[in-house]
Amino acid sequence: MSTMKFKTNIKCGNCVSTVTPSLDNTPGIYTWQVDTNTPDKILTVEGDATSEAVILAVELAGYEATELKD
Repeated sequence: MSTMKFKTNIKCGNCVSTVTPSLDNTPGIYTWQVDTNTPDKILTVEGDATSEAVILAVELAGYEATELKD
């Protein structure tokens, strides 16, 4: 299992609610959360999903995500 971080434009609780079904139904994502209090709105994902799958799930919900590399 790995942890990935993404910069997003998910700004508030309603945005999180909108993206929840898409992320929850993505195979390989075990847990996720969005820190809407940071300027970059960081999405943290734990699991075996690829970064491409996470980005696609976010985009299908109408938002943007860019993977942050260490």
